[in-house]
Amino acid sequence: MTVFESVLDGIGGTPLVRLRRLGAGLRPRIYAKLEFQNIGGSVKDRAALSMIRTAERQGLLRPGGTVVEGTSGNTGIGIAMVAAQLGYRAVIFAPAATAAEKIRLLRAYGAEVHLVADFVPRDHPGHLASRAAAFTAATPGAWLAQQYDNPANPAAHRHTTGPEIWDDTEGSVTHLVASVGTGGTLSGTGGFLKDASGGSVQVLAADPEHSRYGGGDGALKYVEGAGHALHPESVEDIWPEAFDTDVVDQYIRVSDRDAIFTARRAAREEGLLTGATGGTALAAALNLAADLDGSHTIVVVLPDSGRNYLSTYFDDGWLASLGFLEPDSPQGTVRSLLTSVDAGGPAAGVPLLPSGQSVGESIAHLRARGQGPADPAFLVLDRGARHGTVHPREVLAAVTLESLQALDSQAGPSAAALLAAVPYRAVGAGTPVPGGVVGDSGADSGVADGDVPVAGSTGTPSHEVLAVMVDGRITAAVPAGWRTGGRGADAAAGSVTFSR
Repeated sequence: MTVFESVLDGIGGTPLVRLRRLGAGLRPRIYAKLEFQNIGGSVKDRAALSMIRTAERQGLLRPGGTVVEGTSGNTGIGIAMVAAQLGYRAVIFAPAATAAEKIRLLRAYGAEVHLVADFVPRDHPGHLASRAAAFTAATPGAWLAQQYDNPANPAAHRHTTGPEIWDDTEGSVTHLVASVGTGGTLSGTGGFLKDASGGSVQVLAADPEHSRYGGGDGALKYVEGAGHALHPESVEDIWPEAFDTDVVDQYIRVSDRDAIFTARRAAREEGLLTGATGGTALAAALNLAADLDGSHTIVVVLPDSGRNYLSTYFDDGWLASLGFLEPDSPQGTVRSLLTSVDAGGPAAGVPLLPSGQSVGESIAHLRARGQGPADPAFLVLDRGARHGTVHPREVLAAVTLESLQALDSQAGPSAAALLAAVPYRAVGAGTPVPGGVVGDSGADSGVADGDVPVAGSTGTPSHEVLAVMVDGRITAAVPAGWRTGGRGADAAAGSVTFSR
């Protein structure tokens, strides 16, 4: 039996487990590094302990002090746990959309939690990092961990995670696959393995498809803790100093769908309950393994437990509300209001208008597209696209040519298009056709609070636009009047498009 003198001794030494069922039919050996077996439940325990101990040695953190950090959850949990053991106060600033399980864990460890807006420009005073820094500056004895730029973050993995993998595989590891959040895990672990192998180990960064790291547009995603989103109004795209991009041999981009459903497969086929960040890395590892032979050994890092996401990735209702799950038959669902797009049909997606555009500019754009008077368009954070799909939290309003023209007649073409907003509701394609009064709450569509905007209204469902989601993104729209006023489901379907 192993005996520890404190919980801090339970950080590290996590096992490797062969993935025989997920890896069935693939030639390489695939091992998962089970970082959720750290005492605090995630790979971030290593960084938390390393950063706090380093701050103590450098005299930055003294007895009775306060540890502050901005985090999507796991680093905060690690900090809260270490702080509890060492007698520090922990103050955590977390995104409002963080999984509820993580917030409860933070509070269980005694951390003081501040939920803040998680998608504002990087230089905005309300940004997560700005809020944490301001609190630290105003609090005597406070120290800000700054995991994204703290060299003790990747150092933790260079000194522990990397050597563990090298020793446990007896130097046979040929590929490391890990997701990138701060970049600390991949940089430290990958850097050690490259040095130990004389440069032969290949390091693969598994990255959400919209993440800036792997070349995406920076749009929001559903995988917590991985990737790099960027608000389009940010003055500068700042990457973490903890992320050594020179260590990366290749980025493998993974969709939200593949990440989530690979995590669910791991639970049901391997008995491994991991989050969608782990699902991202697993999906990338399986993709990689398809092109390798039996001489290769892949190690994939699973950073945390699926227990943190039972209300999201492992909840069928949550997935259905965002269009990730649909019933076998579309009858009675929002999908039944749509018509599929065939190869010769119009471009899939919805019209996207920059949120700062004027009424006149918006009218001109929709007329040029041949938009019908009541067909919806969406005012969005401007990423340059004028048609396609969009994360619902990047939508500021829905408008129609009719609503824009009505505002034009009253306020003129220079008025802000946002003033022409019409009521809308974002719903998953496989959810039941909505009923009840619009704007009571998001609950009747099963939409997770904080993820999907629900517009207020004074009427019935026939007076609202339906913004239809597939795989978490608005992909189609059903105009207002889809139930009454001469616009039945068939009429609505003729004026919208849908894509998988």
